[in-house]
Amino acid sequence: MGSGSMTEGAELAEQGSEAPGLPQGQAAYQRLLEDIRSGALAPGTRLREVELASRLGLSRTPVREALRLLEAEGLVAHLPRQGAVVRQLDYAEVAELYEMRSVLEGTAARLAARIASDVELEELEVLQLAVEAALARADERGSSEANRQFHAALHDAARNRFLIGAIRGMEKTMLILGPTTLADPERRAGAAEEHRAILAALRARDGSAAEAAMQRHIRNAQRARLRSPRALPPEPEPGPPS
Repeated sequence: MGSGSMTEGAELAEQGSEAPGLPQGQAAYQRLLEDIRSGALAPGTRLREVELASRLGLSRTPVREALRLLEAEGLVAHLPRQGAVVRQLDYAEVAELYEMRSVLEGTAARLAARIASDVELEELEVLQLAVEAALARADERGSSEANRQFHAALHDAARNRFLIGAIRGMEKTMLILGPTTLADPERRAGAAEEHRAILAALRARDGSAAEAAMQRHIRNAQRARLRSPRALPPEPEPGPPS
């Protein structure tokens, strides 16, 4: 392994030591979770303990613990002749996931229209401006983060801890799908317009309109997701010659 990778591992080990009380297994889990979120570990990627331990600057034991946690959450699977891999969702699972997202986020929008404070609505307006600014400069990472903050602020404005808990669990599964669909140039303009429709319904305190606008937003995101190569199951690796 090159000196750059060794330096990266040392830096990560140092970062872990700077978080008092954070076990190494949790540190490995958080890093692998972020790699799945960013797409650095794409669906179907083999997860070899030795390689991951070297990259993270940790021993194999915390890496093994992290992989077990990710498997328990449905983000990692074990396949014959491959071992641990980042799980790949099939079309039916993606459709089911987005159907649940439509229900949960639609409900959040409906509740937020009724009970969100004026300050919370102003915050959503500011976050939407950040989304549009990032989209205008084709900043994929920035638009993804601003979009995440917009949705998270809307969820919080619904003020229902059980709904938020369900959404958080769903979002963890959605990490397998990779970065936001805003990476799709065809999706960017439509998504910004859909956000504005959601905001207009929230400002009007129209719960039904906010729910409908959010569900339309999620349906369009689903269509864009299914156009993405990452949504397709990977080609199976050839088996041993007979």
